[in-house]
Amino acid sequence: MTDTVLTTRRGAVLEVTLNRPKANAIDMATSRRLGEIFTDFRDDPDLRVAIITGQGEKFFCPGWDLKAAADGEAADADYGVGGFGGLQELRGLNKPVIAAVNGIACGGGLELALGADIILAADHATFALPEIRSGTVADAATIKLPKRIPYHIAMELLFTGRWFDVEEAHRWGLVNRIVPSADLLSEARKMADDLAGGPPLVFAAIKEVVREAENMKFQDALNRINGSQFETVERLYRSDDQKEGARAFAEKRDPVWTGR
Repeated sequence: MTDTVLTTRRGAVLEVTLNRPKANAIDMATSRRLGEIFTDFRDDPDLRVAIITGQGEKFFCPGWDLKAAADGEAADADYGVGGFGGLQELRGLNKPVIAAVNGIACGGGLELALGADIILAADHATFALPEIRSGTVADAATIKLPKRIPYHIAMELLFTGRWFDVEEAHRWGLVNRIVPSADLLSEARKMADDLAGGPPLVFAAIKEVVREAENMKFQDALNRINGSQFETVERLYRSDDQKEGARAFAEKRDPVWTGR
């Protein structure tokens, strides 16, 4: 059997590739495998950035494997740690994740991309949330999309399930950058390498604060920071890296981050 998920380590960068011909759809076993991979990524101090992409040039991921559903796999099945696709519900994932969308990203595949922090998309990529046509709810997208793009656009996409191209996705701020297909992975790797050379403790603090403050009032979130109630922020302020940043600035040199 072919591995349904391929992984490659390049220094501090982990590349994760969906590999389920013909469309890279995710069934329960693949989702659980993704959860294991991203959990290991989260817990490995030598890994700092991840890239998630799909094999081939046509499909990033169409989401839930409807053939598996037809064979009896339930929509609310146990998809493993991290929930469907391994990213949506994975606690404490305080490292940058880049989605390199290499083709069609619809349904749970679009939700998988939304679980990343940065989305680069090939110039031929297309998107949709067609769950409404199969009698299911795009649960993660229903929660996230109205917070990421204008409310009325998000509701139209959720209500109609219509397809939209990469230019529209970029116009609404759903993707960071449109990249020629042949350059997609190299651009994702370049960005990942840049991030891997950055301050991991600062990235962790940013991700925790952004995640926890999403539904808080500004002053309440700021009070939590000032009250030493964010673990990652406190770890940063007690770290060697925080001292190194100040020293490097004073000495007019690039800092050397250790994550300690």
